[in-house]
Amino acid sequence: METQEIYRGRLIDHIQLVVRDLEASRTFYTAVFEALGIPLAGEGPDYFWADELFVSSRESSAAQGVLTGRHHLAFQARDEKMVNAFYHAALKAGGRDNGRPGERPYHPGYFGAFVLDPDGNNIEAVYHGKAKQSAPYVRITF
Repeated sequence: METQEIYRGRLIDHIQLVVRDLEASRTFYTAVFEALGIPLAGEGPDYFWADELFVSSRESSAAQGVLTGRHHLAFQARDEKMVNAFYHAALKAGGRDNGRPGERPYHPGYFGAFVLDPDGNNIEAVYHGKAKQSAPYVRITF
């Protein structure tokens, strides 16, 4: 990877999904990331990635020929409007409804939406309500 700067959270360094149809996933995740204000960081003929998420085809050298199982990924949203934008962009880009935008009982102020991506992964966008983050992200330069 040619990048000289990456962004990481505290617990997860990266997640890789190995998908059946890379172009369907690229369409889905590009739309979702655009709704969440996250640009693609890189791509090639058999992969693409943004921040901590790396998505590749089964044929990619990083995949070792095996599809990943079903996962749940939750992306951060800045507000309820962004959760709604995520949900509608995901459905328009081939996602399937798995929970309309709304408050959830996980904690006060939790507002989320769930969709299934082209491989059946449960993808969520969540806004945790009025809370203070110490930083919007971690920036690593090398």
